[in-house]
Amino acid sequence: MALIAFNSPSDSGSYSVVRAARDAARPGRPRRLLGRILTGAGLALLPWLGYLAGTLPPAEAAAWVALDALEAAALLTAGTRLLRADPRHRAPALAAALLLVADACLDLATAAPGAERITALAMAVGAELPLAALCAYLASRPVRAARDRT
Repeated sequence: MALIAFNSPSDSGSYSVVRAARDAARPGRPRRLLGRILTGAGLALLPWLGYLAGTLPPAEAAAWVALDALEAAALLTAGTRLLRADPRHRAPALAAALLLVADACLDLATAAPGAERITALAMAVGAELPLAALCAYLASRPVRAARDRT
């Protein structure tokens, strides 16, 4: 017994309990990928906030910057919690989904006909709505923490 206590198994060891515990402690690849996507999207919004603040009239900039800042905060919170396998990722993911859908709708409603509307439609279909769908999916499914999988 003392020999086992002092000689911990290595990665090539045959102690299946230790190997199972080690594997359970690692975040799953799909969850890590989704967490990175949400975190990356939240980080990508930060320079966008500066662009909006610098190019829009002050009254419009305040509204759009506030909306996009809330989106960024929700995406970053959900993404970092998902990376840590924190089951509390669901509320910020749902908030991000709702904010992204609202942003897409407002972009389309306020866009001028022509190139501006085509850009708003491309942003909605190519980024905002797929990201909102991913966030809604994540909000509807709990992620078990590593300690619950053993």
